[in-house]
Amino acid sequence: MDLFSITSVLLVILLTGFLAKYARILLETSALPPGPTPLPIIGTLHKMNFSNIVQSLLTLSKKYGDIFTVHEGSRAVVMLCSYKAIKETLIDKAEEFSGRAYFPSFFDFTKGDEFVFSSGEKWKELRHFSLQVLGSFGLGKRSFEERIREEAMCLIEVLRQRNGSPIDPNYPLLRSVSNVICSVVFGNRFDYQDEDFQKVVNCIQGNFQLMSTRWGVLYNIYPNIIKHLPGPHRVMMKNFRFMENFIKRRMEDNMKTLDINNPRDFIDCFLIKMQKEAKKKESFYSLNSLVMCSVVLLFGGTASVSATLRFSLLHLMKNPNMADKVYSEIDNVIGQRPPNYEDRYNMPYTEAFISEVQRFGDVIPLALPHELTMDTQIRNYKFKKGTVFTPVLPGIHYDRTQFKHPEKFDPKNFLDKNGKYLKHEAMLPFSAGKRICLGKNMALIELFIYFTTLLQNFTIQSPVPPEMISVTPVGVGLGQIPPNFEICLLPRTSIEE
Repeated sequence: MDLFSITSVLLVILLTGFLAKYARILLETSALPPGPTPLPIIGTLHKMNFSNIVQSLLTLSKKYGDIFTVHEGSRAVVMLCSYKAIKETLIDKAEEFSGRAYFPSFFDFTKGDEFVFSSGEKWKELRHFSLQVLGSFGLGKRSFEERIREEAMCLIEVLRQRNGSPIDPNYPLLRSVSNVICSVVFGNRFDYQDEDFQKVVNCIQGNFQLMSTRWGVLYNIYPNIIKHLPGPHRVMMKNFRFMENFIKRRMEDNMKTLDINNPRDFIDCFLIKMQKEAKKKESFYSLNSLVMCSVVLLFGGTASVSATLRFSLLHLMKNPNMADKVYSEIDNVIGQRPPNYEDRYNMPYTEAFISEVQRFGDVIPLALPHELTMDTQIRNYKFKKGTVFTPVLPGIHYDRTQFKHPEKFDPKNFLDKNGKYLKHEAMLPFSAGKRICLGKNMALIELFIYFTTLLQNFTIQSPVPPEMISVTPVGVGLGQIPPNFEICLLPRTSIEE
């Protein structure tokens, strides 16, 4: 057989295999909710505007409904794009939807050896343990508020040094917010000028930004190809390794001085749990899982809260009339004493403003993908175990049946006719079901304490006219990140000691 004949046979075999695989994809798609027809290799990416993936999905939902299917490459993903769809799945069938689908940009580093990107018994055990530890160190208690207030005041002192001159608040906020979770994981805060701490914060911010680029989207779709190519993913893994080594050094220090009767932090608690589990044949507690749990705690406890606070400052500058109402509540309810989280009950407009920032900004617009743990039926569709679902949170937060004015920033979306705070079941910035963000309560306390402390101490001014301020987020992947901006913080009367 000549070379031409051999080449022809090989091409026929490859083409046949390719077409067979494509036919199988179409067959599987026929049993799923409707959606655009996938193309070979790229799936339905041709239907996505990579400058605004969220808007592309919202547009598709208008055509195909609130539960529809897209193809990320060859993988079918069912999108949940309304509160009704979320309730019927993640909430009403929480156990069935408690699996975590493969999310390469994190999983390729952690290997699922933690409580976010794992599934099954490992996920349940490590999540339960982590919640217990957060509770033992004050989550939901007054002592935890003290941690936040102290760190917020450290931030205030740094910002006062600017004397009202324009400042980019990004890294001061990142370092301050990160110190809150550091106080739990490591048992202490860090000086803002500590080089290693700065590097850790930069790694978190850098990875959050990288995962929110076009490259981040493509990496999660084609990990087996992109991981072998040069590119930003190598920077991301380098950042993760620095965080890993930083945590390992702290872990080794803790091991030398560990007192099982007096745990100082999350690391101590984990080490003690490891000792108790040592004789078990199978245990989810290892030194590596300690490191990986710490990594996701630091990442989750830093990126989203700091981004939400930056969005809140942008909206205050863009809407000075709204800012005046917040200032009035702070002055009338809190005055010069340190704020308490319970103050929110007497500050409906302030709480509504913060909720509107979360709704309008949608810092994590596409909640992490879920995977069915068993066969189940939703509406008229029978889904097999292993089917992947992604909640599209803006589909909920911009739903006209749920909010008065979804397309514009308006705290009245969270106020009733009497001006009282209106709690929405469809307000789900932390997702829903059994996979709801572990740090939800901590984040809510931080947002309120930081927000009110900043406004208690500073009059906020914009270096540019309000109409020139953009609140349009950047990022097309994991997160919607606030655009860069500067702000003038003019000192007000300081808090009484």
